[in-house]
Order: sequence, then C-alpha cells, then structure tokens
Amino acid sequence: MTANMKVVEGSYAVAHAVMCCKPDVISAYPITPQTHIVEHLSQMVANGELDSEFLTVDSEFSALSVLVGVSACGGRCYSSTTSQGLALMYEVLYNASGMRLPLVMNVANRAMGAPLNIWNDQQDSVGARDVGWLQIYVEDVQEAVDATLQAYKIAEDESIRTPAMVCMDGFILTHVYEPVELLDKERASAFLPEFRPAKILDPARPMTFGAFADPSTYTEFRYQQFEAQQKALGKIESVAREFQETFNRYYGGLIDSYRADDAEVVIVTMGSVIGTIKDAIDAMRAEGKKVGLVKVRCYRPFPAQALRQALKDASVIAVIEKDVSIGAEAGLVTDLKSSFYNSKLRIPIIGFAAGLGGRDITVKDIRKIVERAEAARKGIESEFEFLDLRWEIL
Repeated sequence: MTANMKVVEGSYAVAHAVMCCKPDVISAYPITPQTHIVEHLSQMVANGELDSEFLTVDSEFSALSVLVGVSACGGRCYSSTTSQGLALMYEVLYNASGMRLPLVMNVANRAMGAPLNIWNDQQDSVGARDVGWLQIYVEDVQEAVDATLQAYKIAEDESIRTPAMVCMDGFILTHVYEPVELLDKERASAFLPEFRPAKILDPARPMTFGAFADPSTYTEFRYQQFEAQQKALGKIESVAREFQETFNRYYGGLIDSYRADDAEVVIVTMGSVIGTIKDAIDAMRAEGKKVGLVKVRCYRPFPAQALRQALKDASVIAVIEKDVSIGAEAGLVTDLKSSFYNSKLRIPIIGFAAGLGGRDITVKDIRKIVERAEAARKGIESEFEFLDLRWEIL
C-alpha cells in the first residue's frame, strides 16, 4: 500500500480528486446520492484545504448557470448532480456545450421519476447523451477519482473545449467505503496545467458568447461541436496513457476488455455492474464457456471504430444497460447496432434493460443473459428484453 492509499467513502475520494484539480468555483445543489461529494468539498473550503469559491444556490439550474458565467470568464469550474437535478439542468447543459465551456461534473447516477426512486440506474445521464457533453462511465471508485482528473485535461484542451460528465453509479460507488489511492496533489498539479483559455469574456477584448445564430450559421456551430467530439476520441486515449505514465493506473481509454480475445459470447456494458460480470465470466470460463466482456468507458463521443475492432471476432453480442429508451430499446444497444450497420460484420446483437431503479443484477442474471445470447447465436430471434420482470405485479 502507498502512503496515499486510504479506506474512504467514494464521495470523499471524488471530492479529494476535485480538490487536487483546484477549481476556482464550485457551485452545486445537494441531491441524494450526490450530496456527500459537495458536503466534503464545502468542508475542504471551510478548512482552508481548498482555495475555491463555494457557492450555495437555489437549484441545480442555478448551479450550472453560475458556472457558465464563471467558465466564460476563464475560471475552472466544478459541479455534481444526479437524476432530477440533472434534468433540471437540461437547458443549461446545451448552453455550456454550445458555448464550448470545459466544465467538469460528476453525475452520481440515479433513477428518474416518476415513480420516485432514489436508487441507482443510468437513465439520467444516458438520457442526456445528446446534449453535447463528453461522458465517461466508471467501474469503481478508483476509476472515478482518476477519471475526474483526466476529464479536466480532456475538456480544457484548446482543440476540444467541451464540458465533461464523469458518471458513477449512485450509492454503489458514492457511499461505499473501500481502499482508494488518493491523488497526490503535486503530481496532479504537474499532470493538469493551470487553466489559461485563449477566449474569455474580457472588457479589454470584447467578444460574444452564446450569440444569436440564424439559419445561415446555426448548422456550422453544431458541426464544430460534432468535430470537437471526434477529436476527443484521440485525446481521451492519449490522456489515459499519459495518466498511466504518471500514476501507473490504466482503465482503457475509450473501451476496455476482459477475457474477450477468444470469446464467442461477448457482453457489452458500462458502470459498476462490470465487477459482477467479471465474477460470472470467471465461473463460466471454468466450465468451458467462452464468455468475455467489453467495457464502454467513453459513451460520448461514441467509440464506434474501437468497438467494431474489439467485437469483430465475437459470435454474438449481449448488451446489458441500466436504462431504457421508452418506445424503442435502450441507448447503448441502439448506438452499438448503429455502429455495426454499415460494416461488413454481421454479428447478432441483443439487448437487456437491467438493474432499473436499483434492482440487483446477480451472477445468476448474467448466466441467464449468456443463455439468451447462445440461443441468438443459433438463430433463435431475440428482441430487446427487460431482465427479470416480475410478471405477478404487472
């Protein structure tokens, strides 16, 4: 164990990472299960550990609106939220990305109401996949810590200038106590340079942010955002490698895999359920079943080329995700099918909504999904499925 290895709550570990990033302004509104992150940050500011302005506001809409102004003036900013709070920010999410402001925000993933539910799924951030923010989904607390530092370096790159969400499963990661190597402040400062944007609101050099765009220019603004996200694909990879050189930890850049090289059935997913899936894969491998995993770490921009390469030898792909697109399927499986549409690869892809509203996803459930995938490989058609439905209460 290193000197920085501590057994701490996930929320504290993330707050410590934010402290090491030295934001000028923190603005957030408390909402379960995000609350502990900003509580810890507030205490760090009060104790003099963090030289930042901590703003208490009246809503999540205000929290992000404040940071739009700060970022436009050249300040490094931070917020965090979840679920209904993220939904309340919806208008401002578009403003931040459209104005190319490199804010960073942790999203403690939580189910959306109604009905009211405070447990974990990923409907909140997946529902915001098209607002123009980068989205990184983490597997465990250590990755949440490290991805927060990486997110600033990616977002603030002058060729990208795009806000970023680091998405971590609420309660499962925010409230767990486990050993975490906290970031070393000096190494974090060396890794993340001071924020010195070239374009800011400055009376000495007047410019317009969030201008009015008529039909003759609006498309070009959107194209520039699209192009920046494509550039971010390479930047996310390079920053992950640079982080590995500095801190000796690597999670993949855009994607990662587990026992997938020779797998016939490959599970694709994102978030904390990956730990359970790895246990299930180990058990099935011991029985001779060739099952593997591809982890989607970066959901926006969507790593279509990397996924096609990683999955090209699979016989069947099973996508497990904690969200659902009402009236269609779900976000990840739809995007994955789209990425394969124009390729020469003809691999069955089946999808499952699982863990909605915090329902457990067990090793038994993973085995059931693999059974469905093996049937699909043999030509038995399988439509999008809600895993483990309780028919008796329908």
